[in-house]
Amino acid sequence: MSVTFTVRIPKRLAEKMKKYREINWSEVVRKSIEEYIMRLEESRSALDADEVLEELLNMGVSPEDLEPLDYSIEKKYYEMIGEAEWKRLSSIRAK
Repeated sequence: MSVTFTVRIPKRLAEKMKKYREINWSEVVRKSIEEYIMRLEESRSALDADEVLEELLNMGVSPEDLEPLDYSIEKKYYEMIGEAEWKRLSSIRAK
């Protein structure tokens, strides 16, 4: 089911739109509204850094656990995660 939605635009814009009669302007407006709403919903669902920090602390994560590690240790963990992910993806593809 659909609903009719009226939009008022300046006369100059309407004149420019007439040059492109092959374009379905209703569809352009509909898609623009959908994309705008999607961006709004994504921005509202994203937590800012302070909210994430507060949530982690509430979960019992120690502030010391959030401190950066030495580069060599970080690199080692990164490589371990990469290997584990490769194994996971390889096992999925094999099925």
